[in-house]
Order: sequence, then C-alpha cells, then structure tokens
Amino acid sequence: MTVASGHQQGHWKEKAPPARAWKGRPGRGRDALAAEQDRAAGGRDRRFVALGDGRLARASVELKVLPSTRRIRAYLRWSDQGRSPTVYLGQVEHDTRAANLAEAWRMASAKELLTLKPVAPESWADSPSVRASMQGNRGKDTKPELRLRSLLHRGGLRYRVSARPIPDLRRTADLVFTRSRVAVFVDGCYWHGCPEHYRPAATNADFWAKKISGNRERDAETNRLLSQAGWTVVRIWEHEDSVRASERVMRAVRDGPAASTPGIPPTCTDPASGVW
Repeated sequence: MTVASGHQQGHWKEKAPPARAWKGRPGRGRDALAAEQDRAAGGRDRRFVALGDGRLARASVELKVLPSTRRIRAYLRWSDQGRSPTVYLGQVEHDTRAANLAEAWRMASAKELLTLKPVAPESWADSPSVRASMQGNRGKDTKPELRLRSLLHRGGLRYRVSARPIPDLRRTADLVFTRSRVAVFVDGCYWHGCPEHYRPAATNADFWAKKISGNRERDAETNRLLSQAGWTVVRIWEHEDSVRASERVMRAVRDGPAASTPGIPPTCTDPASGVW
C-alpha cells in the first residue's frame, strides 16, 4: 500500500522513528486516549466495526515499531466477547503520532473495515454525530467547568454554581461571584458557535444553523442585560486553557464591581458587550 505521507517508503530505514511519531504521552487517562482516537477517525461515530448479527464494537488504532525494520506499523483493534481481534492496516511514515493515527484510520476506511453506527429508530437526532453532540451537551459540571472551579477554589475564590446573577432575569451563569458582581459562562464550542471549532451540521443544516444563531443572539442579549445591571461578564470557550481562563476570572473578581461607568467593567476588552 502506498502511504500518502510526504515521505518515501523506508523513511525510517536508517534510524528508528522518533517517539513522537508513534508513542503516546505517558500518564494520559482513558478519556484523553479516546478523544485522540475520535479526532483521528473524524468522529466518535466513525470508529465502529461490524461483528455480525447486528452487533458493533468501537475500534482503536495501535501503532507499533518493529525493531528489525524500523518501520511504524498500524493495527486496528477491538474487543469481542473477551477476545481482542487485530487487523494489520499498513505502514505509516508521518513525523507525528496524530498524523499517523489519522492515516491509519483512512487505511481502515479504504479497506472497508469500518461502519457507521446507525441511529436508533426512536431517536430524534438524524445522524450519529448529531446524536453524540446532544448526549454530550451536559447542562453543568462539564470537564472544563470542573477544571476551572478547581483552579479558582485553589486560588482562594468562593462562588455560587449554576445560579442566576439577577434572580428575576432568566439567565443562569456557570459561576457567580455575588460580592464582586461577576458572572462566568463556560461556552461549548458547538452550541455557542465557536469561531475556531464550530462546524456546520451536514444534515438538517438549516435547522441547526438557526439553533446555533439563536444561541449566539441569546448570549449577546445576556451580556447586554447583565452589563446594564452593573455585572461583569466573563465568557470562556471550552477549548481555552484552564489556567489562563482562571486568571481572567481572578482579574475580573479582583477589579469588580464596575462602578466607574455603569455596565462597563474596568479594562473591558469589548465595551459594547461588557465581556472580558
């Protein structure tokens, strides 16, 4: 099989490939490893193999280096009733593990080893990827929220969780600092239309485009209403570095309340919306 890696076959013939080309970082948990496979495969719903009788199993790609040939070989593995079937996919020669995993998943697809998980008849979602997004849309206690809360708590800050900054206004912030009048929202990249990571839905596109647009309009209205009431709004994307995000929140809490100009917090980066 010809590998579209930008290298000639035998790229690692004279020396062993670097660890970054095939070996994962040590100490990563199961969730991180699963997320890595999901990204490489192009989505969690694209990692299934058919076992027969309507049964499916979620597969993973494993990369190994043969000492004798100094080549990186890719295998597709899954579990089936206590067994661990393995299929050899081919050699990969990219310089990074992420690129080699993605290449291996393309090989698996080309060999017709994969199948999409069908949507259950009773499900309202019209594709496995949309359904996965729905199931992953937790209202609170998401991983980015928990990391942020842990950092802020260690920094000595105390806050209310999933509370309304203004009791009579139907807007719930993820974290509320009542004394300093700071409301923190941790926004999911898909649901709030992240400019870096949002990708339009491939099916029922008009419906989902209107849904995301409506969410963004509501976010802007929330920012405006809270700002007008003298609150500082801090919005954090779920993909943001948690340490930097916690530092932004700490600055906002330290500098609040916004008393100099009603509705406009000090050093606000977007005075029109009052968002830090």
